[in-house]
Amino acid sequence: MRTVAAVDLGASSGRVVRGTVADGNVHIEEVHRFPNGPVHRDGHLRWDLPALYHEVLTGLRRAGTVSSIGLDSWAVDYGLLDASGELLANPVAYRDPRTDGITPPDGLYEVNGLQHQPFNTMFQLMAEPLLPQASRLLLVPDLLSYWLTGQCGTEYTNATTTGLIDVRTGQWSPELTSDLPPGLLPDLRRPGDPAGTFKGIPVTAVGSHDTASAVVAVPAAHDRFAYISCGTWSLVGVELDAPVLTEASRAANFTNEGGVDGTIRYLRNVMGLWLLQECLRTWNADLSPLLREAATAEGVVFDANDPAFLPPGDMPARIERACGRSLTRPELVRSILDSLALAHRDAIADAQSLSGKEVEVVHVVGGGSHNELLCQLTADACGLPVVAGPAEATALGNVLVQARAVGGAHGTLTDLRTMVRKSQPLRRYLPR
Repeated sequence: MRTVAAVDLGASSGRVVRGTVADGNVHIEEVHRFPNGPVHRDGHLRWDLPALYHEVLTGLRRAGTVSSIGLDSWAVDYGLLDASGELLANPVAYRDPRTDGITPPDGLYEVNGLQHQPFNTMFQLMAEPLLPQASRLLLVPDLLSYWLTGQCGTEYTNATTTGLIDVRTGQWSPELTSDLPPGLLPDLRRPGDPAGTFKGIPVTAVGSHDTASAVVAVPAAHDRFAYISCGTWSLVGVELDAPVLTEASRAANFTNEGGVDGTIRYLRNVMGLWLLQECLRTWNADLSPLLREAATAEGVVFDANDPAFLPPGDMPARIERACGRSLTRPELVRSILDSLALAHRDAIADAQSLSGKEVEVVHVVGGGSHNELLCQLTADACGLPVVAGPAEATALGNVLVQARAVGGAHGTLTDLRTMVRKSQPLRRYLPR
């Protein structure tokens, strides 16, 4: 038996879980949860990283005796350290508008294979006034790991979201990093590599991009699956052995991100449940009764990926403008879910045609797996069975990679996924 602590930071909340792997099963217990969110400071949306670090320490104390610690978070955001190792400023959040108007250079996709997102790290660095003062750049989970251990490194799966990795070699691209200060980017770590110690406890690199950890815990029984890591974002795609760098793939806005064990997460970012979360925040309303009414309401389909929905604010008003008319709250919720289901369908259809990989089942993991209406609508739209769960896929994937590194689990991704399938509750939705 091995017990490890997984630190899982999301854009709206973070938590520390205690995970136990024994007898071919994996179980997790949440020991600490805390809120998170960007705050307006110095004219920008910023993450309060010192406050998050304090919460991480609280969670690790509550986790008790463990064999390893692993950290994951959202992607692309970073902190800059000065020559003495001090943080120059709290990281700017990816929803900050500072990258508006920055356009990607020609030929970029052929090197990094990334879907164009205005907030990718390389574009943030183009708008970074503190870059001349910086000695090191650390992505969010690597920054917290550095504070725990005193050791700098960049975990590979998250590094691939920066736009600075050559997806063909899996290394920092000399071409794309030539204008950065020398030594700014630390050496890469792979999931399972040691990342230092904290009070005598090994810290282990995991799939530190939360989606990379979530895909580890997709409970697939074979390789003919698509996944939707469904939360604030919907990350919709397939798992491949090699990137797809065709012009058709670039035009379809598909991304090639690094996965655990050398895999490629070939996916499209869909706006996700952010649309619904922001509506609920504006209304100060509970979701459950609205979902019951939305099940029989008629919605209006809109483009869920419209960049107009990216910043926080009055989401209901923006969606009504996109739909061209006023909507009741149940109609608006149904419009969001219908539009997301169709965006899921389009992404899965494109992933198949562009990669040549056949899909027979769709796995929905993450918090969105609890949304029964969205799961059923996704099955209906895709014309494929949907398997929903586990909701805690990111934490489970984090735990499993750590457990394998310290000898508590063995084998390939297929073996790890079998453990998830055996030990976690799943629900199946058939297309209607």
